[in-house]
Amino acid sequence: MNNSEPQAPQEVLVVGAGPVGMAAALALRAKGRPVTILEAEPEGRARPGSRAIFVHRASLQLLEQISPGLGWELASHGLVWPTKRTFWRGRQVFVRHYPPTWSDTLPPFSSLPQVEIERYLYTACKAAGINFVWNASVNEVETTPDGVKVTTESGQTWTANYLVGADGSRSSVRRALGIAMEGSRSTNSYVVVDVAEDPDEPLDRERVFHYEHPAIGGRNVLLVPFVGGWRIDLQCNDDDNPEEFSGMEGVRQWLAKVMPPKYADRITWVSTYQFLQLLAQSFTDRNDRVLLVGEAAHLFAPFGARGMNSGIADAVAAAAAIDTALNTTEPSKAHAAIETFAQTRRAAAEYNRSAAGQALAHIQTRTPIMQAMRNLAALIAPYWKRAGVWLDEGPYGPRSGPTGLAAGSKY
Repeated sequence: MNNSEPQAPQEVLVVGAGPVGMAAALALRAKGRPVTILEAEPEGRARPGSRAIFVHRASLQLLEQISPGLGWELASHGLVWPTKRTFWRGRQVFVRHYPPTWSDTLPPFSSLPQVEIERYLYTACKAAGINFVWNASVNEVETTPDGVKVTTESGQTWTANYLVGADGSRSSVRRALGIAMEGSRSTNSYVVVDVAEDPDEPLDRERVFHYEHPAIGGRNVLLVPFVGGWRIDLQCNDDDNPEEFSGMEGVRQWLAKVMPPKYADRITWVSTYQFLQLLAQSFTDRNDRVLLVGEAAHLFAPFGARGMNSGIADAVAAAAAIDTALNTTEPSKAHAAIETFAQTRRAAAEYNRSAAGQALAHIQTRTPIMQAMRNLAALIAPYWKRAGVWLDEGPYGPRSGPTGLAAGSKY
């Protein structure tokens, strides 16, 4: 086939075969819409690192609605850790135990590596008859009042009524449309480490957060179990050289101070990053033919696991808006459906960015007032449970979701 030969017109194209793109495709198929996913990378691509490991109940429920059985599958194959603990300078200030099973309702979350989440979504997509086109990196996106045209790196051209841009933080779709991102980034660095669990002598599966861990120079550290291993997040100080903590020898040294030493020899992945707090200026193009979702539309600090979970909510909302637009013969109603999506989801993203920012401010203690509040809470936590709860919940941000969303929605 000649790569420059135009492909058959599509109702809807999705660009990006990550969790959010596949969720959008499943939501469209649930409404009876044919859909094709264009993915820049090859089939079976390597996906290192645990990355997005939490699928929250709100997302499990959405996935269950658009692909019956999928939410429960992720819940049953993921991990719901039974205990979470928070420490202040080595002293426990909070503990909570969760019920051991969730037989009647979906659990509050399921923890498993993103590559596993994607595997279950991909299986559901194939069962739903969704078409995947691999090695299809998007170079150009042109919209008109009547539709959208996409040109890939190989010269293939695709046309569709609507396009969902789910191609991540470096979105080719967003860049091709000239939609800018606005916001900020954290000033200090974070090191994330994955380690494989020891199947012979596994640790208790508990989420543990340390404020100012005394063994590593008073730095904050989070330990989270997932299926098959652990993720450890270390917050560097502003004057730290991140390379000293992210090089293999440096990781082994500090890791052995927060976990049993054997885990220093079970490291599978290390990454260093700064948190981005960015929103696309618009979640749609000027012709209301492209809908941006997930990290193509927003980037948050990971506190509260708002990135992928809000992306799944974006995806389901985008599918509903496109279905409404395709069902009407009145252009004004079609435009209204897409504009409502863009405005509602951007407002939700603004809330989620603010919530993640509050969590970031809580753990970074940039102000004397926040430091004093944390010190006081740690002091009185043994006598007043609410103080311990505040310390535990701080790194997650507000528990409530954006206003104006449908009942039961959180992101």
